Amino acid sequence: MHRGRSASARQERDFRALMDLAHGFMASQVLFAGCALRVFDAAALGPVDAAALARSSGLSPRGTRLLLDACAGLGLLGRRRGAGPRGPAYTNSPLASTFLVAGSPLSQRSLLLYLAGTTYLCWGHLADGVREGRSQYARAVGVDADDPFTAIYRSEAERLLFMRGLQETWSLCGGRVLTAFDLSPFRVICDLGGGSGALARMAARLYPGSEVTVFETPDVVAAARAHFPPPADEDGAEPRVCFLSGDFFRSPLPPADLYVLARVLHDWADAACVELLRRVRGALRPGGAVLLVESVLSPGGAGPTRTLLLSLTMLLQARGRERTEAEYRALTARAGFSRLRLRRPRGPYHAMMAARGGGAGARSDGGGGDATSQTGSGTGSEVGAQD
Repeated sequence: MHRGRSASARQERDFRALMDLAHGFMASQVLFAGCALRVFDAAALGPVDAAALARSSGLSPRGTRLLLDACAGLGLLGRRRGAGPRGPAYTNSPLASTFLVAGSPLSQRSLLLYLAGTTYLCWGHLADGVREGRSQYARAVGVDADDPFTAIYRSEAERLLFMRGLQETWSLCGGRVLTAFDLSPFRVICDLGGGSGALARMAARLYPGSEVTVFETPDVVAAARAHFPPPADEDGAEPRVCFLSGDFFRSPLPPADLYVLARVLHDWADAACVELLRRVRGALRPGGAVLLVESVLSPGGAGPTRTLLLSLTMLLQARGRERTEAEYRALTARAGFSRLRLRRPRGPYHAMMAARGGGAGARSDGGGGDATSQTGSGTGSEVGAQD
């Protein structure tokens, strides 16, 4: 009898776990809809009720009430019972106040809206991607191109959303990965595929003795200049970051003491990664190094789960995958780098440094604090400082 009760309890737990997995996409859509409809921005101004929010936002009262209750059930909103016809009042949870309100220093709203669009559509074709072993942009967004960033940047709005999402990622994780090693010995730092320049500007603030450059495609450089002005610091000044345009697979790379490849290699198959790393090594000055920032799989590739899911995203949206430390070590060795060291700062991303060889690199006693590179058909390069 006891054995039967134990088996029944285990079955019940397994069924609940199964249903949590099966309905996970619904929870994601509640989060995404709350962001798209600016529910959390409204709640940031004070307690809101469904009827008032529906009127002010042009939403249906019934749908608004159901969405707010679901947000409360997921811990995104607090729910306080109201008296009279107004119904409950809703307030932002600490999570929502920090990460979901537009204008919050750590807001992830743009990243979530990108996931809600392109990434969510591609994941709807996961079975097709597994069968075919290739990206699913053609089915998901109607763009079938050899370069995955043709689909990612299929419109100016998509380009800006992707760039804003990466900027939000670095607002949380950038300082951690940039201080995992002491980068102060490197006088010239170049962020390849650096998007809006968010990570580069952080590097310039952390290492004011270094010159920092972003190398990006011409369209991304133009968007960075037009839409991502550097914020002024407390003294009203911002460290100067220069932008160069080109294609890091084709154009000459600017000489540097340190190249940064942040969430770049996971976009590409092994052969392309080795090709890029060889180009980087050839452009490095003596004693230089490359800093890799990636979500690294555990030995054997069994986890963590978030990184395994990110690897499937690379199947659906790019040509690469996430890798283990040993796999990154093999890639850098094939490209001629002499050594690779890994740091595990807090957060989802790891920092790895590979030395060019033939000279000293960065000191290895750096601090331990803790969307994807843009490449395309750049032609040549042009230098311009971000105002």
